[in-house]
Amino acid sequence: MQLDVWGEVLESLHLARESGIAATDTAWDLQRALLDHLEGSWSRPDNSLWEVRGPRRHFVHSKVLAWTGFDCAVRAVEQHGMDGPADRWRGVRDAIHAEVCAKGFDTGRNTFTQAYGSAQLDAALLLIPRVGFLPAADPRVVGTVEAVQRELCEDGFVLRYRPEEEGVDGLPGTEGAFLACSFWLVDALAGIGRQSEAERLFQRLLDLRNDVGLLAEEYDPSTGRHLGNTPQAFSMVGLVNSARRLSGTSTRTSADAGRQHTRR
Repeated sequence: MQLDVWGEVLESLHLARESGIAATDTAWDLQRALLDHLEGSWSRPDNSLWEVRGPRRHFVHSKVLAWTGFDCAVRAVEQHGMDGPADRWRGVRDAIHAEVCAKGFDTGRNTFTQAYGSAQLDAALLLIPRVGFLPAADPRVVGTVEAVQRELCEDGFVLRYRPEEEGVDGLPGTEGAFLACSFWLVDALAGIGRQSEAERLFQRLLDLRNDVGLLAEEYDPSTGRHLGNTPQAFSMVGLVNSARRLSGTSTRTSADAGRQHTRR
């Protein structure tokens, strides 16, 4: 069970709507059906975008993406005139936001955590400002970016997360740096105003490309070897997104950036 997928799909359809892509007559009916399912499921534990094995947990990234789905629904009604219970969706959206900030944030370390009640971190937390859950300038976001750098980086490249026990999540205890996550750090650094640092990391990632310009899924900083699926589209999407971010041509609009600063 991966709750984040529902938010990902709803946000993608919302971006299509904002981009002027023509919709079929049944497109909004489909989105409302997805929202109905998410409304009844967002409070359940899941296995996260990483398909973590073991007991399901309340993963922060999953909740943030559920929030994203309802935020897109509210904006579809308010900004695009779509028909739907905006007040109810707004209430769900705000409830998710309040719960995540209360249960998914470690005040002592000033960072969001992988799951409620956990001390672990997760590279997916770097996506919190991207979806508008909190603005990049929020101290909680800045603290999370810095915590990921301290606790999840190997030679500057980002691990997905560190298993609490060897093998508990189906991993051999360690794995390589996940290159898509390293591009997320590029974006997050740029978002919190550390542009030069973001550009340096981006150049290091570019230097990892093979002779035909492609990247693998993971990278082992200790050996300099590519690991995992090769080539990996997820890594290349990260490269494209970071290039757009650093060059000022990100898909996110100025209106979205302003919307982020209204979140508490």
